[in-house]
Amino acid sequence: MTSVKTIEKIDAREIRRKLGLNQQQFWSALGVTQSGGSRYESGRNMPKPVRELLRLVHVEQIDIRTVKREDLEIVEYIKAQEPELYKSLKKSARNHAKKAA
Repeated sequence: MTSVKTIEKIDAREIRRKLGLNQQQFWSALGVTQSGGSRYESGRNMPKPVRELLRLVHVEQIDIRTVKREDLEIVEYIKAQEPELYKSLKKSARNHAKKAA
């Protein structure tokens, strides 16, 4: 399970290089300019929202253009109101993803 603390230890430059992307490709997917991304890669403190976007887009491989607020609201509702259903769905989704890989 990936956590924010884990992503803080990972070098954004290293993630970008492993993905084979140039700075423009890598950072524009997060809405960050190439020059801003370059500063983060050089050691400038990365704000938490940018760090989270990096994790979602480049580590978790989530296409954030397809995520809708309504989807997140549904997930939060099920998680709060039907925790056992949420756990079951989460387990099923993980198993499905493993089989697809």
